[in-house]
Amino acid sequence: MNPPAPVPPAQMDQRTLTLLEAPIVPTLLRLAVPNILVMLVQSATTLVEAYFIGMLGTDALAGVTLVVPLLMLTQMMSAGAMGGGISSAVARALGGGRKDDADALVWHAFAIALGFGIATTAIIVGFGNWIYGDAMGGRGGAMSAALTYSNVVFGGAVFIWLFNSLSNVIRGTGNMMVPAAITLVGALIVIPLSPVLIFGWGHFPALGVMGGAVAIVGYYAVGCIALVYFIWSKRGVLRPASTPPKLHWPLMRDILRVGLIACLITVTTNLSVAVANALVSAQGTAAVAGYGVGARLEYLLIPLAFGMGGPLVAMVGTAMGAGRRDRAVRVAWVGAAISGILSEIIGIAAALFPVAWLSLFGDDPLMIATGTRYLHIVAPVYGFFGAGMVLYFASQGAGRLKWPLIGGLVRLVTATVGGWLMLRWVGNIDGVFIALAAALIIFGIINAAAIYFGAWGPRSTPSR
Repeated sequence: MNPPAPVPPAQMDQRTLTLLEAPIVPTLLRLAVPNILVMLVQSATTLVEAYFIGMLGTDALAGVTLVVPLLMLTQMMSAGAMGGGISSAVARALGGGRKDDADALVWHAFAIALGFGIATTAIIVGFGNWIYGDAMGGRGGAMSAALTYSNVVFGGAVFIWLFNSLSNVIRGTGNMMVPAAITLVGALIVIPLSPVLIFGWGHFPALGVMGGAVAIVGYYAVGCIALVYFIWSKRGVLRPASTPPKLHWPLMRDILRVGLIACLITVTTNLSVAVANALVSAQGTAAVAGYGVGARLEYLLIPLAFGMGGPLVAMVGTAMGAGRRDRAVRVAWVGAAISGILSEIIGIAAALFPVAWLSLFGDDPLMIATGTRYLHIVAPVYGFFGAGMVLYFASQGAGRLKWPLIGGLVRLVTATVGGWLMLRWVGNIDGVFIALAAALIIFGIINAAAIYFGAWGPRSTPSR
């Protein structure tokens, strides 16, 4: 298929033109900072809430802990996976000069968010007893707390999906500041509101675990109102219709063909960690804790990857839509180099000084020993993970996710089958960690090789 014809600059708004013409490194860094801030603020909000809920006792904390993986998965799917599909579709439409399509995509993203939000509520609230009890082992007070917290949070799942979808509509235009500002203001409100709702204050009754859930739903609901106001007040690049138009399958497909595959990749990422937990569990609770604390550092690389990934979706998508594949590829390599180098620095520091990180979470000798082995073996290859994740986001922008999906599946198989085999060949959990390191290397190499060998299509006319 021939690449789209370049759109004359005179037909583009200034923000889109900046994504196409401005120097890559300063533009990427300027757009990445707000995104990284968003992830850090959201992480801080989660930690603060966990701190206050912990004051209610072990059952309350254990119950919420059962819910957190599903909440994280929902956030990752709505913000990074399907959200990436939305950003990519908007960016490619603007880059291709299809302004009417870009405007119409706002309502299509809204409809997708409603559908997935309702489905999330139906599945998790409808099957909560089985999920938290039979599947995850919740019992007694912890089970009761999990259901209370989950029913409120996922009862409002539509707000989570709408918030992240509308944020990504705006990011697709190259505007990272508005979603970041709304997230920051929301966090400044929800952090003091959470303990008020949990413990009560004045005329506010103490809601306990439910209070923390109400604070989260309220945060997303108010954020949705702010995003709707910004988009439909026509303060940004897009000018969506005031009332829902007739939905068109080609535009819906443009989002879903990227978003659905990205959701599968997100699932493979989380399954890789879950499988490793299962393999390590034979060594005892302290060993699982050691692996979990070590792997938590890997999760902390996600804000860095998302910080670079959001701008990459917009910049790559705009360039691909404008028929400028060469610039799109250069943007991807620059982002991967920055993320890979920073991730490798973090990994090497963790491998050299593992106890400095592990001791923040406890002093059990087996936990420290297991976490140290993990960081010695896996952390030195974090650069491959950081670069691979950023290239995955760049591939979202290009609308080409076949090879990132293959990379995710190969990573999962390597971690699962390779970990199981290595555990038997080596005779200890070092074998599991070797397989995990190999899985990260393979993931990064597959994503890089796919772009290098032309997965994004034929070369375009060289551009500045």
